Parts: sequence; structure tokens; C-alpha cells
Amino acid sequence: MTLKDAPHTLSLVVPVFNEEDAIHPFIERLKQIFPPQEIAPPTKKIELVFVNDGSTDLTVPRLLATQSTAPANWQIVIVDLSRNFGKEAALTAGLCTATGEVVVPIDVDLQDPPELILPMLAKWREGYEVVLARRTDRRSDSPSKRITAEWFYRFHNRISELQLPHNVGDYRLMDRLVIEALKSLPESRRFMKGLFAWVGFRTAIVEYVREERIAGRSKFNGWKLWNFAVEGVTSFSEAPLRLWTYAGSIIALLSLLYGGWIALRTLLFGADLPGYPSLFVAVTFFGGVQLIGIGVLGEYLGRTYVEAKRRPIYLIRQIHRPAGD
Repeated sequence: MTLKDAPHTLSLVVPVFNEEDAIHPFIERLKQIFPPQEIAPPTKKIELVFVNDGSTDLTVPRLLATQSTAPANWQIVIVDLSRNFGKEAALTAGLCTATGEVVVPIDVDLQDPPELILPMLAKWREGYEVVLARRTDRRSDSPSKRITAEWFYRFHNRISELQLPHNVGDYRLMDRLVIEALKSLPESRRFMKGLFAWVGFRTAIVEYVREERIAGRSKFNGWKLWNFAVEGVTSFSEAPLRLWTYAGSIIALLSLLYGGWIALRTLLFGADLPGYPSLFVAVTFFGGVQLIGIGVLGEYLGRTYVEAKRRPIYLIRQIHRPAGD
């Protein structure tokens, strides 16, 4: 019997933020896949790590009610953060709390079907340490989200040495080796998709069709998605900084050439009447270019400033564990 055929614990990491209506359907769906008294061997126990990311509704009371009625071979752990730190921090908290030999981050809204965990486990038993869930159909997402997501993956992979797999989110299976590697990474500003890709390990892919949300609405609006994309680009690529070095060099060269042409023309034909419109356009254009360059520099400097403080990624108010645990 190999190590992966031995009895093991499967941990599901579930970040939640104002998801009171989704908790019960999520638990019931899991019970259909992993019946409380009939968990398919060699899985011996299901650990559900819910991370409450500062919810203001009834999410925590409903999680506590679920915990008190959990089956004997289910263990429900509720990590209650002190405030809303964002999904990346909540996901990190869940990964650091999970104790299973196999860990699967999953959203509570059931857009990513839990049934996929079974073929993921099969791949893991074949020897893979990471099993990615790739979306083959994203019709449940809005057209704007599908288009911008495609653009982001293409742009990121074009300018970064680290390649993000297309149409792969946080939903994946990871071996304990991978979890320990992720826990060793020290950065405070965390772009988890990039960190998942950076650690590597033997990887397989299973495909699925993304479903509609069962309840609630997405917490990501257009502005948050834009900032998320900026975070991803600045976390794993210095290309934007390098771009402004090239842009500055090209603009300086063109300015020298144009200055030489003006000097030559003045010597040959005399001075023309100054062109105020063209001067205004030139000043505003190059002023804008400079401000954009300063903004790009500021993004990286801001990241350095945050990392230099060494503040914790999240703070935990309380961890609710099953009675007697």
C-alpha cells in the first residue's frame, strides 16, 4: 500500500463573506457527495475549514449551527477573522489552519461543483501533487467578466515569466507538500493564483463547466477586479517598470531628433511664429506620460512599503472547533 492509499483526511477550505443563504445548500450538496457514514476509502475524515472574512450577516451563527450537527466523521472548523481582510488573506488563513493530507479551496456559492473533488482525488492517487480545475464553459459569468478575464490571462502571461493556466481559479487540489511550501512564503500582499503557480510541483488538470451561483451575489465588482488584476501583474512581473525605461528612451531620442530638425530648419529658413496649440498638446502629453510612469513606479514602491512593515496577513478573532477537539 502506497502512502496515498493510506487513510487520510480531506480538508476543504471555504472563505465566506456574507454568505448566509449559501451555507445550507453547500453542506447538503457535500453530504450527497460524501455521505456522512459512507466516505469512500481511503478518505477517513472530511475537514471543513470555513473562514469568516468579516461577515455582517448571519453567516457565523449559521456556521455554528452547522458545526453542532456535523456527522461524527466530519470536522467543521470556523476561523473568524477580526475584520474583512479580503479573499486572498482569508484563503491563506484557511490553508494555514487545514490539517488534511489533501486540501481543496472551494467557494461556498457552488459555482465550482464539489463533485469534481472525486476525480481530483483519483489524479492525486496517481501521483500528482496539484490537480487544477479548468473551466471549459464560463457562460454563467457575465460577458464582460469572461472577456476581461481572457484579456488578463493573455496580458499577464505575455509580460511575466510565470505563466498562469488559463481559466483556472483557486479551485484545485493540493497535497500537504504544496501547502507547506505555500505557508513558507513570507509576502503580505498575496496574489494566490500566482503563488499557486510559482510553487510548481507535479500537476494534472481536470475540466468542468462552471455553474450559476446558488445564492447571493459576487462580491467582486469591476473596480475590485481591476485592482485584483493590477495586483497580479505587479506581483509577478517587472515588465511595467521596464516598459517606462524603453518609453522614456524612445521619447528622448525622438525629442533629440526633432530638436535637431528645428535647429536645422531655423538656420536654413529662419524662425517660424511659435505654435501655441502644438506646444500645449506637447506639454500635456508628456506631462501625462510622466504621471503614468510615476504611477507605475508608485505601485511597486507601495508594495515594497507594505512588505517592509511586516504586518500579519490577517488577524483571527476566534477559532471555533468541534466540542472536545
